[in-house]
Amino acid sequence: MSPRDSAFTVSRGRTVLSAGADGFLRPRARCGLFVHETRLLSRWIYAIDGRRPQPVALSSVAQNSWLGYYILVPPGARSRAPGAGSRRATDPAQETLELRLSRVVGEGMHEDVELTNFSAQPTHCRLELQVDGDFADLDEADRSRARGATRRVWTPSKGEFGGALRLLHRARHRYAHSTEAGVATIQREWTLRIRRATPGPTFRRGRLRFDVRLRPREVWHACLRLIPRIDGKTLPVPLSCHAFLGEEPMDRQIRVFLSRATGFSGAEKSAISRSVFETVDRARQDLASLRLFDLDHGPDAWTVAAGVPMYVAIFGRDTLTAGLEAALLGPEMMRGTLKELPRWQGRVIDDWRDEEPGRMLHEAHTGPRKVLNFNPRARYYGSTTPSHSYAVALSQAWHWTGDRKLVERLVEPALAAMAWSDSYGDPNGDGFYEYQTHSEQGLRNQGWKDSGDAIVDRKGEQVETPIAMCEEQGLVYASKRQLSEVLWWLGRKKQARRLFREARELKKRFHERFWMENRGALAMALGAGGRRIDTIASNMGHCLASGIVDSRFVSRVARRLMQPDLFTGWGIRTLSSDNPAYNPFSYHRGSVWPVEQAIFVRGFVRYGLHDLAERLSRAFFEAAALFEFQRLPEVFSGHPRDREHPFPAFYPRANSPQAWSSSAAFSVIQSLLGLHPYAPRRAVLIDPHLPPWLPELTLSGLRVGRAVVTIRFFRRGQSSHYEVLKKRGTLHVVRRPSPWSPTAGFAERFKDAPSSGPPRR
Repeated sequence: MSPRDSAFTVSRGRTVLSAGADGFLRPRARCGLFVHETRLLSRWIYAIDGRRPQPVALSSVAQNSWLGYYILVPPGARSRAPGAGSRRATDPAQETLELRLSRVVGEGMHEDVELTNFSAQPTHCRLELQVDGDFADLDEADRSRARGATRRVWTPSKGEFGGALRLLHRARHRYAHSTEAGVATIQREWTLRIRRATPGPTFRRGRLRFDVRLRPREVWHACLRLIPRIDGKTLPVPLSCHAFLGEEPMDRQIRVFLSRATGFSGAEKSAISRSVFETVDRARQDLASLRLFDLDHGPDAWTVAAGVPMYVAIFGRDTLTAGLEAALLGPEMMRGTLKELPRWQGRVIDDWRDEEPGRMLHEAHTGPRKVLNFNPRARYYGSTTPSHSYAVALSQAWHWTGDRKLVERLVEPALAAMAWSDSYGDPNGDGFYEYQTHSEQGLRNQGWKDSGDAIVDRKGEQVETPIAMCEEQGLVYASKRQLSEVLWWLGRKKQARRLFREARELKKRFHERFWMENRGALAMALGAGGRRIDTIASNMGHCLASGIVDSRFVSRVARRLMQPDLFTGWGIRTLSSDNPAYNPFSYHRGSVWPVEQAIFVRGFVRYGLHDLAERLSRAFFEAAALFEFQRLPEVFSGHPRDREHPFPAFYPRANSPQAWSSSAAFSVIQSLLGLHPYAPRRAVLIDPHLPPWLPELTLSGLRVGRAVVTIRFFRRGQSSHYEVLKKRGTLHVVRRPSPWSPTAGFAERFKDAPSSGPPRR
């Protein structure tokens, strides 16, 4: 089983090419060549003498390349079948004119067009390409209503130069919102350069026409390069023909990362163990392919787009989560995201953008509607999660790298985000962190479940804002506790003690208000006026991972998550199926998110609930095995795993690849290995609990600080063991649970001061 939708999607950087099932582009939703969220190509359709060629094999080759084979009977071809006489050929598999299309995207597109005559007679045909661009924003691509004017210019061929088609689009918008007013303009254009086509084409009424004559076995080739120009900047385009294997600069940068990233190998003794290694291999490549090269902070510090095709932009919470969860691969994404987000950090009060001083960015888009300020999403702050989680990511960067200069540079943005949480994030001063938009176009819900209908009460009715989500309290708790440790290392002990005390007090308040003894669970949220929202949902699982759950209630919360109304067999639903608002297809009211499963596994392992961690991890990798390329999508349906539902359904607009679905695989592996780096002490703590279906796993080239180590983990009998196979640099590999985990028995150490890490060895 390999459920999929009907589109082909390839991408690189800010460019996404999404074609229909036949490989062609038509002006409909999510179909086209999008660069900076602008549909540069809305129509790209081939015909030969007015006939559509028959597709016989179409597939992506890599994330940024695609190949399609098409055939038809050559015009005028006669059958070679015995006794056919001069009868016209009708079977394209016997008398074949092959059209082969090779596409590679960079920040534009390179397409090689080849016609090969596999018939016994010469042929003469007219190859036609319908081509147009509507410059629609990704959000309006289903309506094709781009603002502004578009001009088309054709330059005829001359010599080897086969001509050029240029489309120029200009738009302006005078805007006035609650706190902003002005005039915004955009200039988006592209040039299609045609080379090696002899003779050169003509262009009329949106159609390029090539006159092609071929002898038997002769090949005709044309090279088409679509070069974008976005607001005055010309973007690079792949230059090499048939560059499937990656000869371009971006390809080389990706290869450098993959050569340094941690490798995963082991005995593949079962289908599920094969799924583990295939899933992590795909996830490594997908995270590298989502890199936003224009936001690089050097070769070792870069960030990623949230997902393809809808979220080719920076999202604060997505990129922080992806970098944090994929740190097992290496620190590049975490380091780049931590450096990038302070550039966008809120500086003023701007209600239209939900911006406030210190608040971390939710999303920054480059599409026409955003840049023209039809909506505030060119720079929008309506999420509490990135501000609440920035310090957690900074702490983990410290644990993985021990880079004091990096931490000293970024600790102030972390403190500013925390100051925002304590002031603007708690406007009523009740000690809990809530959200409420101030923008007429802002997000109604601003926790991790940010769709407009996500937060419902026990009766399935919408909860009015302001809302204090349980998982956001957990994030603030984790941020204060973990940032206190970083400050302690930096010698800022007074601040460290204050944050640690505040975290401890928050945990106490949290259980007084959120614990529901009668339901054996945590409330999803507090609504207006502090009303407890006693909905059973996945949110409480995040609280296990953050550590805010009181140890007395951990087992009850964890096992509640694994009851059939939440656990489908493929993963834990966002909302209980017993809730009247449950819908297995809804974005946040019954679907399954791979990123959440990794968070829950981490929470289970934190408290030593290895039986639950093993069960959920297995479901995670078995779900991955269902999808094309072993690639977990952004989200899938919450149908139960039973005889009537042998596989789950797609969420109709799910992104794939998606950054935090890819990173989730590495987080699950790290949890199963109980692996916690502590670079400041040149140590890595491990506490492996490999399940029977994953009896062996080797991490090759794991980087902790300046050290590089290869460790083999394996099961012997009912227990898990390890051996260090190779090591470069000083690194102490210590078998012990993380000092942050209550299972380590270090609770007494945390009464008055944050952890200073494991002892020197």
